[in-house]
Amino acid sequence: MHLKKFLPALLVAVPFAVQAQDLPADSTFIELRKIEQEAFAVGERLVFDVGYSFIVAGEAVFSIPAIQQVNGRDCYQIRFTVESTPTFSWIYTVDDLYETLVDVEGIFPWRYTQRIREGKYRFDFGAEFDQRNNVATTDKGEYPIPPYVHDAVSAFFYVRTLDFSKSRPGDRTILHNFYKDTSYTLSVKFLGRQQIEVDAGTFNCVLVEPLMKEGGLFKSEGRIIIWLTDDERKIPVKVSTKVVVGSIDAELREYSGINGPIRAKVE
Repeated sequence: MHLKKFLPALLVAVPFAVQAQDLPADSTFIELRKIEQEAFAVGERLVFDVGYSFIVAGEAVFSIPAIQQVNGRDCYQIRFTVESTPTFSWIYTVDDLYETLVDVEGIFPWRYTQRIREGKYRFDFGAEFDQRNNVATTDKGEYPIPPYVHDAVSAFFYVRTLDFSKSRPGDRTILHNFYKDTSYTLSVKFLGRQQIEVDAGTFNCVLVEPLMKEGGLFKSEGRIIIWLTDDERKIPVKVSTKVVVGSIDAELREYSGINGPIRAKVE
């Protein structure tokens, strides 16, 4: 089993050796987009039980611990961690960390790092995003990127800012995601609405499905379905995906620091 197939769907802090490139003097005057959103804020923490074929195999945590400054801009420090349980670690050890620094006003990333430790598999990756000049820099070189390109984690949080109130099944939103040395098209398909119960409670949800055209971090052997609360917060309540040998599900167990009331929760 490779949980790295699953992580982006839920979808840290390791120093990245490549420093931010000096921006051309006139690039600071480029006006960047502004997105008003009430979905999340500093202090949010979401804890999930990760199940593998009816076994609680690990714990995943999304958190926004602080605001950091990058290129003179306020950014959400968004962290995502996944660790296998002590019992499951005897079979397969997972200790993954992801971090993205997301522009508070524009909801796009300036910097992304990840450290994957799954069984004997090891992989580190980082990228600096010059969103003014549309260039991504990694330890392998510089690459052109589309405007407001995302990483795996920032794309997930951007989806939380979307308005699904008038969406109909089949509607799609197109994003762009950068990974390693390539930008990929990511389509997010709206599937409908459903009420589900998890340990954190019962919630009315919207269902979305990320679709990767080819390659990239979002690619999976099967469908990835995400349940988000059907309100302003769009909190991820459940994620389900197929892998080569079974299925992996993540269900919300507890939450704190939410940016306002959760109207979608059924009392």
